[in-house]
Amino acid sequence: MKDIEGIKVSVIVAIYKVAPYLDKLIQSVLHQTHQNLEIILVDDGSPDECGEICDKYAALDSRIIVIHKPNGGGCEARNRGMEVMTGEWFTIVDGDDWLEPDFVEYLLCNAVKMGAEMAMTDSVFTSENQVQNEKDCIEKWSGEKAATEIIALHFPMGCWNKLYKTEMIRRNNLTFSIPWFGEGMYFCTMAAQYSNYIAKGHRRIYNYRTDNLKSSTKTYNVQNGINGLWNIKNIYKVSVVRTPAFLHTVEWHIWFNYNFLLRQIVGTKTYRKYWREYLSCRFMLVWMLPSIITHGNYSNRQKWSMLKHVLFPVHYAKQMVSQNKN
Repeated sequence: MKDIEGIKVSVIVAIYKVAPYLDKLIQSVLHQTHQNLEIILVDDGSPDECGEICDKYAALDSRIIVIHKPNGGGCEARNRGMEVMTGEWFTIVDGDDWLEPDFVEYLLCNAVKMGAEMAMTDSVFTSENQVQNEKDCIEKWSGEKAATEIIALHFPMGCWNKLYKTEMIRRNNLTFSIPWFGEGMYFCTMAAQYSNYIAKGHRRIYNYRTDNLKSSTKTYNVQNGINGLWNIKNIYKVSVVRTPAFLHTVEWHIWFNYNFLLRQIVGTKTYRKYWREYLSCRFMLVWMLPSIITHGNYSNRQKWSMLKHVLFPVHYAKQMVSQNKN
């Protein structure tokens, strides 16, 4: 097996309004057991102290590259980091999360051992759950299986918690040049489809912060719902894997995103402003359900739950909004 100590890994972090969390993130990257790193911090025009924090660490460690740019969004910031990276492999980290010390080493070892062009794990630590899985399970998966499992939400669907071979990404011209929200699922599912193999692990090595109430996943935003729906439909359109099982899973996720968009409209009480989207959600939830249930492997309990969401969509959207607020 190739000596992994000689393999450079680029760590790309898009940074915007995460000053309270940034020290912990950067420290977690600096103290990785795999030290051959290129750390690219992209300050996306953050109005807080993020830029100063990045510059402070860059002055202390030569592995750190800081890019200051006008605010253009997370997708543009990640693209900028990918343009300048020189690592043979790279990973993407969200600015308010942090890594376990063996994050890079674990994924890189698995990828090299399996001869894979992508590596990931099926679970992460969260702010509420800091318990490590008792047993690890490392497997060699096809791109179809990995992409299907991500789309089915059996895996964390973000672009983080994963390691990508740079040559594979550049060979297939994969970028984040798509609307924000759902962009992570697009990137990692397309990367999985283009990879020769995926090394799948079960160890928790990424800390996904769930206590940042300003995160885009913690607030209601109808445009996020619209963009998320566009992105999952785009995955259906451009995917290179076209097997029935994969496409049916994408169809289920499209149905799921109509639920999500409806919840954004209910959560913001913008029925009048987005009345077309509201009516479209109500219609598509009903129209798509027979095909979803017919082609999916769901239990009777799951089918009944899906049916209730169709029969009483606004009620269940309000219920989810109330639960999230609590």
